[in-house]
Amino acid sequence: MTRIPSSSPEASRRMAKVRQKDTDAEIALRRELYRRGLRYRVDFVVLQRPRRVADIAFPGLKIAVFVDGCFWHGCPEHGTWPKQNAEFWRQKIEANRARDADTNARLRDAGWTVLRFWRHESPFDAATIIARSVTSAKESSHVSTRVDTTTEREVDQSHGIHE
Repeated sequence: MTRIPSSSPEASRRMAKVRQKDTDAEIALRRELYRRGLRYRVDFVVLQRPRRVADIAFPGLKIAVFVDGCFWHGCPEHGTWPKQNAEFWRQKIEANRARDADTNARLRDAGWTVLRFWRHESPFDAATIIARSVTSAKESSHVSTRVDTTTEREVDQSHGIHE
């Protein structure tokens, strides 16, 4: 995807100062997940080419979590369209949305579960959804692992596992 040039050097400097990671919403969600006993990776590279980074990831379970800002990702409830330099901002926000959709599709094709939350959503509610996904993935992985091992090996009660 091509980069959209900023309207002025001043606008570019302002945009560069906007936090891209460790936002208040991300930290609140991470605290809630940690409080629930869930352990995760932060700012985890989920795709190399094109490079995409999940805000929170459970790599072993292939769960990627993104916390999207209402302005930057065009939230239908809270997103606004600036009047000044409107075309630049429309292109910028639409490019972010297209990148989000592309990331979702690529990750799903690679077997990942993608969870996206708006910045304004409750960290408690988001953590509940994430916890359910983690539990479900663990159960699925446990079932498939058990099925795989029982089909490849036969268990003998007195002498352990036979090949």
